Amino acid sequence: MRVELRLGGLITINDHEIALGQSHALLDAIAQERSVRGAAERLGLSYRAAWGRLVTLDAALGRPVAVKTKGHGSVLTETGAALRDALSATLELFEASIAQEERALEGRLAALTGTTSPRIRLALSHDPLLMGVLEALPDTEITVVGSREAVERLLDARVDAAGFHAGDMEVTRTPPYDALFRNRRLVVRPLFTREQGLMLAPGNPLRVHSVEDLARSKARFVNRQRGSGTRLWFDALLERAGLSPSDVVGYEQEEFTHQAVAAVIASGAADAGMGVRAVAERFGLDFLPIGHEVYHFAVRTELSGFLDQLTEKIAQRLGKAIGYAANS
Repeated sequence: MRVELRLGGLITINDHEIALGQSHALLDAIAQERSVRGAAERLGLSYRAAWGRLVTLDAALGRPVAVKTKGHGSVLTETGAALRDALSATLELFEASIAQEERALEGRLAALTGTTSPRIRLALSHDPLLMGVLEALPDTEITVVGSREAVERLLDARVDAAGFHAGDMEVTRTPPYDALFRNRRLVVRPLFTREQGLMLAPGNPLRVHSVEDLARSKARFVNRQRGSGTRLWFDALLERAGLSPSDVVGYEQEEFTHQAVAAVIASGAADAGMGVRAVAERFGLDFLPIGHEVYHFAVRTELSGFLDQLTEKIAQRLGKAIGYAANS
């Protein structure tokens, strides 16, 4: 059983009704994506529906909340940014009480129906070591998503904990991860450091020794899903190499786990993909190191005991895990 409550308030300004949660989500998505189309895709809206909501906001406030910029998509205006901040303050105030009521209602309904509900709801960016540890822990409900979505679900109080990574980016300064470190209702801890790189067909027949070689050799690439930390890291690597996604054959082919990417390569359906060393070795693939990153875990403060337990069990396995290390 799972209960999800939403704050569905309406605001009336100049005879225009705007939905509190929907409006904040749209403004925040535009700020993050710097594109109305990107914001619409992120929220599962049509482009037309997103623009319709913006038109309503413009009419209510008497001035635009977002504007198109030549060559740079769309950005919030000063008014739009101020409105997003105002809505954020209200949503943040209610977040804790809503999350608390979700748990209370789950308990009441469980007692009424004679069923049990998961003790802890987790949204995680995939990691094979972490998944192996969590399988041994009872009373958890796990959803594998990208790092960005995992963090957003936790910030929106849709889950109790999130596992995430962001390549070589500084998470304390990069949205949306930075918001976790400012939230006093959350505990954030680095779980481990892991090595990522290019997983390549056995023997590396295309002689891929760099990201640039992916384009040169026309290697068939298999990507991680949009929003995953590995995908974001790979995109950053392409940008630094002066490459675009269109330069990489198969860039749009997506899988949701490191194992799935490795399996596609091992089957001969692709030549390369990005993932952790441990999985590459498990599937007998060649591995080109790219770098090390920290995998973080964030939980609500009342679940800090669960985080302690998880950290202890992770530490017990690190010595035997290829491509992993404790945080220095």
